[in-house]
Amino acid sequence: MASSSDAPPQAAEPDAPAGGSAPGSPTLQSLRKRADFLRAASARRQGTRGLMLQGRQRRPDEPATGIRVGFTCSKKIGNAVRRNRAKRRLRAAARIVLPGAARPGWDYVLVGRPGATVERDFAALVDDLRHALASVHAPARKGAPPRKAPRS
Repeated sequence: MASSSDAPPQAAEPDAPAGGSAPGSPTLQSLRKRADFLRAASARRQGTRGLMLQGRQRRPDEPATGIRVGFTCSKKIGNAVRRNRAKRRLRAAARIVLPGAARPGWDYVLVGRPGATVERDFAALVDDLRHALASVHAPARKGAPPRKAPRS
């Protein structure tokens, strides 16, 4: 008979917040409303080989606080199994990168890319997200066309 010390370690609770439990780390909240996804889609965006990142800074009159993140994968990714796998990989990458690199007061949407999100090496996917975040938060370059103002 196995002793209690031989029991496998318990996995983290699936309903635990995605922000991690480190003191001072911001918690990640989920985007739930279609309007929030549409506002993020009309703001800044950066594509990489593994994903597309859309991000926008919330207006001061919006009640939400912290970092909000949403995930989406179209049917171009594949059937429901492949879309769910792509979203799981995006969620895992977001849990690693966003608490340290995202800015409070911002909404982010991670969009899966056909073929790449599911098949790309996970470490490369995490690097893609880091690069995309840095690009979204970079100041506008001189001579670049002005970014569209977000729709209300």
